[in-house]
Amino acid sequence: MDTNEHEHVIEVTDLRRVYGGGFEAVRGISFSVRRGEVFALLGTNGAGKTSTVELLEGLARPAAGRVRVLGCDPYAERAVVRPRTGVMLQEGGFPSELTVAETTRMWAGCVSGARPEGEALALVGLERRAGVRVKQLSGGERRRLDLALALLGRPEVLFLDEPTTGLDAEGRRETWELVRALRDGGTTVLLTTHYLEEAEDLADRLAILHEGRVAASGTPAEVTAAQPSRISFELPDGYFLGDLPPLGELGVCGHEVEGHLVRLRTRELQRAATGVLAWAGRAGVELRRLDVRSASLEEAFLGIAREASASRETVEEYAA
Repeated sequence: MDTNEHEHVIEVTDLRRVYGGGFEAVRGISFSVRRGEVFALLGTNGAGKTSTVELLEGLARPAAGRVRVLGCDPYAERAVVRPRTGVMLQEGGFPSELTVAETTRMWAGCVSGARPEGEALALVGLERRAGVRVKQLSGGERRRLDLALALLGRPEVLFLDEPTTGLDAEGRRETWELVRALRDGGTTVLLTTHYLEEAEDLADRLAILHEGRVAASGTPAEVTAAQPSRISFELPDGYFLGDLPPLGELGVCGHEVEGHLVRLRTRELQRAATGVLAWAGRAGVELRRLDVRSASLEEAFLGIAREASASRETVEEYAA
């Protein structure tokens, strides 16, 4: 067993996972997660997120590559790793006739050094629902219960698989605050989510998977910076795109026009916005519906998916 005092508590190197029939769900990915960091693993359906997380949790042996959690092989040394980790699955599958308190108590019996039942439920706002049967909980409340059970053992590493699915806006925000508090207390969190706003808000760093490979990684700001910013506005009657200064001089790298609506793409947002507004001022033109913004993580995500798909299609056409 390696020392567990490394800066990186999760280390993944050239990881591969192959299912029966030869389908390769994870195709040689590498990333690391630092102690006390929130790391988001993103991707479209079928990108390999769940397959990767299951390998990190020690539920299966990789086909190739290396994975270490807290310095250990999570599959071969599962008995060492499991007590120090918490896992929140996409669906818990609890006995429906048990109450929330009974379910928590039952789970605590399987955990070393478990938190008090009331403390675990209070963390996720379920203390007033302790006597309610699981079958009577809403979908969002069941997700809260899933999270409470994942936190029972005071984990050093917490795996959260779609943690806020089914929660309303308030519940989602409360869960975000809890995740931040856990991180600030030293817990390392790896989460998967389809809510890109969630990843952008919570994650210190992230990786975007596409068809089993890492398509992009870094901080949310680094990933979004690779995509162009956008300026959109509506020109008044009698004005056209050609009336603006040459787009290349404004630092514009692409554009679309729909009627009077103009959309510009640029990697130099301040230069382009300044140039457009200066022209409008000189021309005495009001730019209606003016919208100036940097790329969001959602736009970066969609752009990466499109680029990866286009690259694959080009390779396939060349091979054919």
